[in-house]
Amino acid sequence: MLDRGAGKDVIFLHGYMSCKESFYYNTGEFARAFRVVAPDMPGFGASAPLEEEWSVGDYAAWLEKFIAACAADRPHVVAHSFGARVAIKLASLRPGIFERMVLVGGAGLVKPRSRSYKIKVAAYRAAKKFAPAFAEKRFGSREYRSLPPVMRGSYKKIVNEDLLCCAKKIELPVLLVYGRDDKVTPACEEGAAFRAAIARSRLEVIEGGHFCFSENHLQFNKLAAAFLSGGATET
Repeated sequence: MLDRGAGKDVIFLHGYMSCKESFYYNTGEFARAFRVVAPDMPGFGASAPLEEEWSVGDYAAWLEKFIAACAADRPHVVAHSFGARVAIKLASLRPGIFERMVLVGGAGLVKPRSRSYKIKVAAYRAAKKFAPAFAEKRFGSREYRSLPPVMRGSYKKIVNEDLLCCAKKIELPVLLVYGRDDKVTPACEEGAAFRAAIARSRLEVIEGGHFCFSENHLQFNKLAAAFLSGGATET
């Protein structure tokens, strides 16, 4: 766990298959004005491997305990992609646990399944019944195929939970930041949907892709720090 700086607590939550070091270009700058806490979430980075499949709710429960353990009082949160899923879930379950949130490349929508997707799923299920080893090697994204069995189960639970209903329950100020070239969580889809769902939110689109907070860290740091220091949000 990274814990540095002094002042208002800011917790950084990394994306899936990532770790706290993904915020290399951000935490040092934020530590000038805030206390920065950045964990490796269970199953990632230097943390212990998962022994059972975790859902977004399981990660939210872990985060609530983590906040208490590090004595963070109504912290701000900066969360990337999967980390945004966890932050959204906890904020909807425990109103008031955060003061402000910055969600960058935030994920959490389950998009309508195309006909080709449904055909692939049917083919995978058929192949898995008769040739499971082949099915696991042939189907699924490269990211999914690289995961150990427990993490695959966890991954499926996570990506199949739509968090838009949770986002609608959030009442605190939220800054949504998306990269203009983000193909993983496009601003025109995830960004627009979360902007419409979260009453006190503001959407900013900056240069960069899914990791725009690192690729374009100077602009991101300036935007996020100003917002967490009390900058305006649309209502």
